[in-house]
Amino acid sequence: MRFMMLMLPAGHGQAPPDARPSKDAVESMMRFNRSLQEAGVLLALDGLHPPSAGVRVSLVNGKVKVADGPFAETKEVVGGYWMIDVSSREEAVTWASRCPLAAGDTVEVRQVFEAADFPPEVRKAAEGFGELGQSAG
Repeated sequence: MRFMMLMLPAGHGQAPPDARPSKDAVESMMRFNRSLQEAGVLLALDGLHPPSAGVRVSLVNGKVKVADGPFAETKEVVGGYWMIDVSSREEAVTWASRCPLAAGDTVEVRQVFEAADFPPEVRKAAEGFGELGQSAG
C-alpha cells in the first residue's frame, strides 16, 4: 500500500521566499529519511519552497487566473512529502510518528489510490497513466 506523508510545517505559510530550514533541522530530517530508505519503504521525497515563492492557477468565472505568492489564505501548507510503500495504514502512521517535528508541525498521512480501488470503466479511462491506468489483476 502506498501512502503519502505530507509535512505541514508550522509557519511555512508566512515564510519569506528565501526561507530555508536550519542545518540542524536538515540533519535530523536526513536521519529520518535514511531510516525510511534503509527499511526499504521510501519511494520518493521532496521538500518544497514556501508558498510565498509559489504561484496559484485557478479558474474564476470561466477564465484562468494566475496569482503569485504570498497568498492571504495560508494556514496549513505542504512543505514537503514522502511517498512510502508499507503493508498497512498503521505502519504508515508509525513511520510518520518517527518524523522529527518542531513545535506546531504536523505530518498528514494519506493513502494513495490504487487501480483496484476503482471500477473497470474508471481503470479503462485511466489507461496509460501509471498505477491507476494499469489493469487490476
